[in-house]
Amino acid sequence: MARYSITLAVIARDEAPRIGRLLASVAPWVDEMLVLDTGSLDGTAARARRHGARVEHFTWCDDFAAARNASLALAAADWHVVLDADEWLIDGGEVLQALRETAPGFVGALHLLDQADAATTSQLWLSRVLPGSVRYAGRVHEQPQHGLAVRRLALRVGHDGYGAERRAAKRGRNRRLLQAELAQRPDDAYLWYQLGKDCAVYDEHDAAAHALQRADALCSDHPAWRHDLATRLLFSLKKTGRHAEGLDFAQTGLDAHAGSPDFFFALGDLLLDWAAEAPSLAGEVLPMAQQAWQRCLEIGEQPGLSGAVAGRGSWLAAHNLAVVLAGLGHAGEAQALRARHPAPA
Repeated sequence: MARYSITLAVIARDEAPRIGRLLASVAPWVDEMLVLDTGSLDGTAARARRHGARVEHFTWCDDFAAARNASLALAAADWHVVLDADEWLIDGGEVLQALRETAPGFVGALHLLDQADAATTSQLWLSRVLPGSVRYAGRVHEQPQHGLAVRRLALRVGHDGYGAERRAAKRGRNRRLLQAELAQRPDDAYLWYQLGKDCAVYDEHDAAAHALQRADALCSDHPAWRHDLATRLLFSLKKTGRHAEGLDFAQTGLDAHAGSPDFFFALGDLLLDWAAEAPSLAGEVLPMAQQAWQRCLEIGEQPGLSGAVAGRGSWLAAHNLAVVLAGLGHAGEAQALRARHPAPA
């Protein structure tokens, strides 16, 4: 039986506090680990070597795809596992190991758990297990280019790179690259979506809503990320007080997102905020918010949806619904609801 090689390919810069965690989590399951250093001023390279990685160097040129492709060319394996230094393998190493007996005829998607803060974990499915010939395109938020089938693999990866300190350090970098890309490709929906996300991270919700609406208008199909776009747009419209506009948008997406607790959670959140801002409408709007969160509980958790946030199909929706019920004088019903959907310990 053929034996195929597997290499972890990482690009990194000033990641000394995190690189060891990643490498230690992956080392037992791959043949080689390659870290391409793009200009670190800390001990990233030395720490990567201590954890068994081969370290190479790349002169940064404001192009993530160029760096990714350089790392893949240096790795030169049959299978490439592409991770970042602020990620780590939680479980599923045996799946990687099994690739040694698997011909590289598909792209593997892994399950990324993005820990935005102590209470919020987003779940993404990302194409990161690549046949050796696959390369990237895109100056920022680069994507692998291929025509292969994508298979979801039982690989769970953690990510915690968006804490407040890390966000501050990265502020402006991606925005500048996204705007440069959009100058060349102004009708690229995915770039507008990523620009909207970047604006929202820094609480620039007017700009976020504009970019996300532009992305939605340019979408001619229903890519996996459109689900995340919809929930983010509802949030930005809430934050900018454009509640009626948000409700109109939600009504146009009810069929497309009928199975998404995240969509209905964001809708309920927008409606509750509207009721607080316009008490004269509360009698009409609050029951709609309750219906939205009840719909979340009916759907349940949907971790297969890219961008899903853990809890929106269970305890987070139940908490919001219970707050409204208690405020309306139904304390017993609220208490019973929380008991049926307890928050994780």
